[in-house]
Amino acid sequence: MADTPSDIARSVLRIEAEALGRLERELPAGFDAAVATLLGVGGRVIVSGMGKSGHVANKIAATFASTGTPAQGVHPGEASHGDLGMITRADAVILISNSGETRELSDMIGHCARFAIPLIAMTKRPDSTLGRAAQHVLTLPDAPEACAIGMAPTTSTTMAMALGDALAVAMMQHRGFDRSHFAAFHPGGTLGAQLLQVRAVMHRGDELPLVRAETPMSEVLLVMSQKGFGVAAMVQGETLTGIITDGDLRRNMDGLMARKAGEVATRTPMVTRPDTLLTEALGVMNMSKRTVLLVVEDRHRLVGLLHIHDALRAGVA
Repeated sequence: MADTPSDIARSVLRIEAEALGRLERELPAGFDAAVATLLGVGGRVIVSGMGKSGHVANKIAATFASTGTPAQGVHPGEASHGDLGMITRADAVILISNSGETRELSDMIGHCARFAIPLIAMTKRPDSTLGRAAQHVLTLPDAPEACAIGMAPTTSTTMAMALGDALAVAMMQHRGFDRSHFAAFHPGGTLGAQLLQVRAVMHRGDELPLVRAETPMSEVLLVMSQKGFGVAAMVQGETLTGIITDGDLRRNMDGLMARKAGEVATRTPMVTRPDTLLTEALGVMNMSKRTVLLVVEDRHRLVGLLHIHDALRAGVA
């Protein structure tokens, strides 16, 4: 009985997983030296390959760029027709070729030699033309391709992509690239929203509904209505001393208009900080069933107000 598509899929995944296991165990001896070279580059990391290796090269370049390492994918064919000018003495080049004999890479190899540009090879054959020309060779294990005829680039491209990820992650960690840097390079979409801090969307300055302890409740209600957040923040100078919410109004309905803000306010408001991730602040609001968090820093100095709608508008759901 012929294998089902699911049987074939499991076989492919098993073959590729085993190859990645080999790559971990047989991590190229030149890996640390290659990372050191890339960390010392003053320009960009140029990544290139032909065919499927070219697609892998573009992905690796994109991963470098998004994790703090300026990088660019260059097509070897275009390089031979003028784009070699994109590669400068300040750059380093990573060339990907399973065989190491991809003829379309020859002009890029020559360019690197001519201008003493550091060249890193990613190949199965360290004794190939590419391997011999490179300063650092990242040798991929000679693992079988996952296709039935053993020729379609499958396992080899998976290993190359994984090794590129390993380079990028090693470099970002050595550079101290953290969440704040990552957010700067990923401002759009859901990922960018997840990395936003409260300070990016909070209300501040004249937008804040501020009252003092001695403010009559008639004025407090006017402030709450004008600012539109359903709360008033009670302050002494810049220091937050309490909050007045709809719940506080209901609990003090009898004789409310004869009272002062300090007699009605909750003295221990729930707060957050400007550098808190927006996702974390939204989680606090959901758990506590609140729609507003006051934002403080230093010694309870009020600096902003976060409304649940601000988080939702930013794409944090």
